[in-house]
Amino acid sequence: MSGREAVVEVTGLRKDFTVYKKIGRLRREKRIVSAVDGVDLRIERGEMLGYIGPNGAGKSTTLKMLTGILTPSAGEVRVCGLAPVPQRLALTRRIGVVFGQRSVLWWDLPLRESFDLLRHVFRVPAAEHAARLEMCRTLLGLDEFADTPVRQLSLGQRMRGELTAALLHGPEILFLDEPTIGLDVVSKQAVRSFLAETSRRGDTTIVLTTHDLADIERLCRRLVVIDHGRVVHDGSLEALHDRYGSRRQVVVDLEDPWTGELSVGGAVGELDAEDPRRVSFALTNGTSTAGELVARLASTVALRDVSIVEPDIEDVIARLYATAH
Repeated sequence: MSGREAVVEVTGLRKDFTVYKKIGRLRREKRIVSAVDGVDLRIERGEMLGYIGPNGAGKSTTLKMLTGILTPSAGEVRVCGLAPVPQRLALTRRIGVVFGQRSVLWWDLPLRESFDLLRHVFRVPAAEHAARLEMCRTLLGLDEFADTPVRQLSLGQRMRGELTAALLHGPEILFLDEPTIGLDVVSKQAVRSFLAETSRRGDTTIVLTTHDLADIERLCRRLVVIDHGRVVHDGSLEALHDRYGSRRQVVVDLEDPWTGELSVGGAVGELDAEDPRRVSFALTNGTSTAGELVARLASTVALRDVSIVEPDIEDVIARLYATAH
């Protein structure tokens, strides 16, 4: 961490739920399930944090505790210096939230009028509201549907409206739960570009949960992975690749069919099923670098073309979960 001011400070965060399991025909057994189990987390001002995990891992439960919707079973939580549950009203004015299908927009009003009503709800000075709306209007392309009732908007248009609504009061931190789920390509790109620009400005901290790992790759320098209620990785995407074994590949096209051993410098090769002159070498920890491998190959065989295929983040995350279990 850089030592900047912390916007979120969490220590030993825990949330237990009581569930009942049927035993036989008439009996039920009471069980305590920990949805979040001892999470420690510090988020600094201006960060964009990717918070991911499989379904049921505890992502949404964590966000609901950070925003004051749920009361923790144990642990200490401070968001913008406030305790989320007892100081929820004060916290509401300092955070922005976009949660799935929950809307803060008025269903039967044009989008523009929803924005105006929110200015009064949050008591935002007119000049500040106008400046923020202008930024959102430009970056998210709101003009074409600003006068359309919310109920008539497409999912992508409504999400752009929700993001605008969440930022109009100038929150210190923005919590986003699956903001690109179900969006078309154009809307998804608009949302990503908007979040990147908002983060670049540095005055809004962003916490993003998503199943679309392309969001993480394009937006977040820091990635926190949670599984079964516990943090299993906190660091950069590059560190995740290093820790769980990157499957970066060097794909070479040869002048003649490959005839030698399918192992060079510790990297294992695989012949293309349809073209014996194409070989893919997987680079893992402890093997040659891409440059070293290409140099070794060039000294022994005639190369026609070389390409580097970066590892698939879905594959790395899947291997992380397998290791965590």
